Amino acid sequence: MRLHPRKQRHAVAQSSLAAYDGSAGVLVDTNVWVDCMHSTSPWHRWALDQLQACSQRCPLHVNLIIYAELLMPGTDVRAVDAMLDVYDTQRSAIPWSAASLAAAAFGVYRRGGGLKNKPLPDFFIGAHAAVANFSVLTRDPKPYRNCFARLALVAP
Repeated sequence: MRLHPRKQRHAVAQSSLAAYDGSAGVLVDTNVWVDCMHSTSPWHRWALDQLQACSQRCPLHVNLIIYAELLMPGTDVRAVDAMLDVYDTQRSAIPWSAASLAAAAFGVYRRGGGLKNKPLPDFFIGAHAAVANFSVLTRDPKPYRNCFARLALVAP
């Protein structure tokens, strides 16, 4: 029996999360790194404290999307790399299996009234965390909670 493509995506998404507990490491969202870089951010101290605490418990990770968001025009690549290296942050590839979960999350977003026509970076970041068994360190948990209810978050 063949599943309808939408049901097939949902089935893949559910099986991807069957053993999920967020214990393999922490995927650090862009906003935490930005707060870490800018001492004038009201979240600066929180970001530094969370990066330190999480890095002492398990490996920290960034993916290509997070890294690209950090490298906005004018950003010094060496400074970003040095900051990531302070916490021994691993550069982790997004597994292909995250694509179906990101698509399913985008479907949830659209059915909930979301207006964007293409999946947002948070969908890929959340899906990456889910299939790699990572928690997510973020200052903005709402997008993850809305589409990835089981995702383990470290957030204010």
